[in-house]
Amino acid sequence: MCGIVGYVGQNEAAPILLDGLARLEYRGYDSAGMAVYHDGEIEIVKAKGRLRVLRELTNNGLDLKGTIGIGHTRWATHGEPSVTNSHPHFNKDKSIVVVHNGIIENHQPLRDRLIRKGYRFISDTDTEVVAHMLDNYYNGDPLEAISKVMTRIEGSYALGVLFKDHPGEMYAVRKDSPLIVGVSDEGNFIASDIPAILNHTRNVYFIDNMEIVKLTREAVAFYNIDKEEIEKTMTVIDWDMEAAEKGGYEHFMLKEIYEQPKAVRDTINPRIKDGEIVIDEWHMTEEEVQNLNKIFIVACGSAYHAGISGKYVIEGIARIPVEVDVASEFRYRDPIIDDNSLVIVISQSGETADSLAALREAQRKGVKVLGIVNVVGSSIAREADSVLYTWAGLEIAVATTKAYSTQLAALYLLAIYLGNKRGKLEYAQYKQMVEELQELPDKIQSLLGDKERIQWFASKFAASRDIFYVGRGVDYATCMEGSLKLKEISYIHSEAYAAGELKHGTISLVEDGILVASVLTQPQLYEKTVSNMVEVKARGAYVMALTNIGNYDVEDVANFTIYIPKTNPWFTTSLAIIPLQLFAYYVSLARGLDVDKPRNLAKSVTVE
Repeated sequence: MCGIVGYVGQNEAAPILLDGLARLEYRGYDSAGMAVYHDGEIEIVKAKGRLRVLRELTNNGLDLKGTIGIGHTRWATHGEPSVTNSHPHFNKDKSIVVVHNGIIENHQPLRDRLIRKGYRFISDTDTEVVAHMLDNYYNGDPLEAISKVMTRIEGSYALGVLFKDHPGEMYAVRKDSPLIVGVSDEGNFIASDIPAILNHTRNVYFIDNMEIVKLTREAVAFYNIDKEEIEKTMTVIDWDMEAAEKGGYEHFMLKEIYEQPKAVRDTINPRIKDGEIVIDEWHMTEEEVQNLNKIFIVACGSAYHAGISGKYVIEGIARIPVEVDVASEFRYRDPIIDDNSLVIVISQSGETADSLAALREAQRKGVKVLGIVNVVGSSIAREADSVLYTWAGLEIAVATTKAYSTQLAALYLLAIYLGNKRGKLEYAQYKQMVEELQELPDKIQSLLGDKERIQWFASKFAASRDIFYVGRGVDYATCMEGSLKLKEISYIHSEAYAAGELKHGTISLVEDGILVASVLTQPQLYEKTVSNMVEVKARGAYVMALTNIGNYDVEDVANFTIYIPKTNPWFTTSLAIIPLQLFAYYVSLARGLDVDKPRNLAKSVTVE
């Protein structure tokens, strides 16, 4: 949510800021703005809407002169999307200018206090409070003013700040919202995420909570809240820049769907050595593994759906009870956790605000936390007791595909590992599961060849108002993710139901011509799900079936059938989700929508 880019160096800042902001569009936004320092003044340009509006206003940045500046894309929280509410925000004489990602939770009492002191607000945002507070405490020393403000504001924030009195200097601050520093020979950068600066440098510092950074053209310096200088370790990013380009695909989402075989392979293969699962990153002793009596999986959105699949798989293979929580519920329900529990926090970005808060809540209760994340050096990766990277690579499309698939793969690895270590699997079973896990990438690849047929089918239902997904067991978890993909990018109302619950109310929603997608990959539940298909078809539904190769009798009931290769029943979500991702993609495409950047959504949800 929101994107920040800052630059100080030898080149013109505005074109660099625009390029960086463009690479953060996937985070979601509704307005954009820049502030550039030149000839003793800070010039600010802001625009509602897409980044192209800001480009047009500034002639692609060429009309905004200066070699130091900050830019921002805003996802509205406080105040409607408008030019006035867009960032950057400033004090009364524009001598202090701020961009902000996050939420200032105590902004209203701070605003009231500042108004009593004579400050005048022109926006509805919480961020403007920061600009006026900096003005209130500023006595010529930026570090002093920033540290005082940090002690008084509550909530989450990443800030980029310019002071008119300090030309050539840029300041940045972080608390619970992502912010990185990049260094290069051409200048130094701040950014919300790595893609924004990959064109310029791969040398990055990850800012920790309550740290302040001072950047000039030649150097960066880091301070704690007490203004004491601290040392930081630089990280070299080895991402391939081509990963951030479409590579000939029409959309990033389609590209990332097609990258899933490689991403899953990259997650699995390093953890299988000589036919054995080896998870060196997980710091639990043999005794702790044996004594483990409960696992809590905590996540949001698609990661939550991966967690629900993981519950079925871990309970089925390792026989450990698993609870799955939406992170925002876990952090507030005061969960009962004993010393022999493990909390698994799943997040693509590693910066998801609710998931990060849940991690800290678990650690306050004295329980070990395993993070399953994609982004190296992210907050969850740094704060968890152990971290299992998914190695999905850069994911740009807002609707996740390959990150979700790699989360599933990581959970399969854990389930088999635990099942083996705890003696719940015979060795022959264990070896067979490992072999089938290694075959998943090729089976995913085989499903990608069926896209023309799925595209044809999707075009028939592009005008739908409602589409339902039904399944049982792990298939129900697959339905939840398939339904979310559809609603995220097509804006069609879609719901997933446990097929056994149809008769308990939801079947009343079925009417003539409505599409019901049935997922039935679990042998022991196959006949029961077929009976549910019969029920909805009898009430006028058009039925799509997604099942294993060999279940050809399903065509007696289904109007349209998609077959997936046979695999271990616990792993079928990894295969069944591929056609559902493609279906959602092609429905959105047929409706003429922005597949990669759906309305109102952000890639990385860093605020509550």
